Amino acid sequence: MNVLLGLTILMAAYLVGSIPCGLLLCKAKGLDIRRHGSGNIGATNVRRVLGKKWAVGCFLCDFAKGFVPVMLTVIFAGRSWADWLPVLVAVASIAGHVWPVYLRFQGGKGVATSAGALCPVAPLAIIVCIMAWGVVFGLTRYVSVASLTAAVVLPVTGLMLYTAGTGTVRGPDVVLLAVAGALVVYRHQSNIARLVRGEENRFSSKGGSN
Repeated sequence: MNVLLGLTILMAAYLVGSIPCGLLLCKAKGLDIRRHGSGNIGATNVRRVLGKKWAVGCFLCDFAKGFVPVMLTVIFAGRSWADWLPVLVAVASIAGHVWPVYLRFQGGKGVATSAGALCPVAPLAIIVCIMAWGVVFGLTRYVSVASLTAAVVLPVTGLMLYTAGTGTVRGPDVVLLAVAGALVVYRHQSNIARLVRGEENRFSSKGGSN
């Protein structure tokens, strides 16, 4: 695989990641999700505006646009690219969701797309991350707190698995997990500020936190 092909794959991953699933789903109902709720295009705000069924659809679409490019890369990448290309494709997919070219680089927070992109390269770390998300969400009912916790647990788990020599996480994967976790935390700055002020919304049957 030559460099030009590698760059083409990365660009394709970015463009796929840039597809604004939440916006498109809401457009199908005649709504611009950016003008409702928190204004975010992710599944939590879609649930707030359109309900659970549409939120699940949004999450699955956002998950898939991270998972599919990375899984295809893992399957078809040449041996010389096997270590770093899936990692770079994952970063490109996540960056596409967070900074989509189609929406003037104003995208979502990257939780679902990150989960999808990381599954093919570090599935055990993602399982631990999902469990941590579920426990914290169950205790606090804050989607943002659960997501932030998962973002911290993710690289820590990856580093522990790598250090233990389990073979499930490689050196490049540790870097990816750290980057993905840091990006999720960065994208939750507004939520962190609201949490500090005591203004963050808890999840309820009628809606969710931002």
